[in-house]
Amino acid sequence: MRWSDFSKLIKLRLTFLVVFSASISFLIGSKVNGEINWFNWGKLIVGGFLVTAAANCFNEIIEKDLDKLMKRTMDRPIPSGHMTTGQALVLGLFMGITGTYLLGSLNIVTGLLSVFSIILYAFAYTPLKRKSPIAVFVGAIPGALPPLIGYVAAHEKIDAIALILFSIQFIWQFPHFWAIAWVLDDDYKLAGFRLLPSGKRNLTSAIVTFIFTLLLVPVSLLPTWYHFGGFYVGGVSLLFSLAFLYLAYQLLSTLEIGAAKKLMYGSFLYLPVVQLMFLFDFIGKVK
Repeated sequence: MRWSDFSKLIKLRLTFLVVFSASISFLIGSKVNGEINWFNWGKLIVGGFLVTAAANCFNEIIEKDLDKLMKRTMDRPIPSGHMTTGQALVLGLFMGITGTYLLGSLNIVTGLLSVFSIILYAFAYTPLKRKSPIAVFVGAIPGALPPLIGYVAAHEKIDAIALILFSIQFIWQFPHFWAIAWVLDDDYKLAGFRLLPSGKRNLTSAIVTFIFTLLLVPVSLLPTWYHFGGFYVGGVSLLFSLAFLYLAYQLLSTLEIGAAKKLMYGSFLYLPVVQLMFLFDFIGKVK
């Protein structure tokens, strides 16, 4: 098996973003406890990578026939014939079991959350993509679990900080996924996917996207509001949230694919910046 096939099977860039979110949250949870266990941090990264890769693997197995219909996915290893469904299933099961074991060895809550994320992503979100735009709401739950899993892996309790980390990533996913769906709508339609709020590139979808981007502004300020972060994270989060909102407004004003692309690229920058600022500001407050 070629590395290029493996990276496509596990959606490497998406997996990296997921692991990044979990690792940042682990460091925040560790500072609540007073110290960082770097060995456990390594276990979280490896376990989180494997669990996420497994979920993506199962997703591609289920959608193998649909992937043949879309230009952006027809070169994935299963539809292109570079890998059989059986090979992908064995690989996915190995990664899922190994990753869950590693995360479960940190604590039982982390292990259970990882299993829940695989099941919800692969077996609820994936089939719903062809049935209703509600799939995005369902998919946003496992998509927001990585920071929660990372925090609980270090702190073992779902407290206010854990819920804030979850909430930021949960709300962020709506403009993120809808921007992607807007750009790729023609390709998605070939497979029967219905991911835009109204099912179409129209004013209704743009309005809903704008509303959720607007909602992200106060949600991003929760760390400062509850005094888990200071004015640094508050100021940066507000600045980036308003810039993100402006990109959503451009989409609302123009309804153009180019505006959706800018919103999509902006979403890739927004989340890691806000999470890193939360980490740095939180570390400064607990010293």
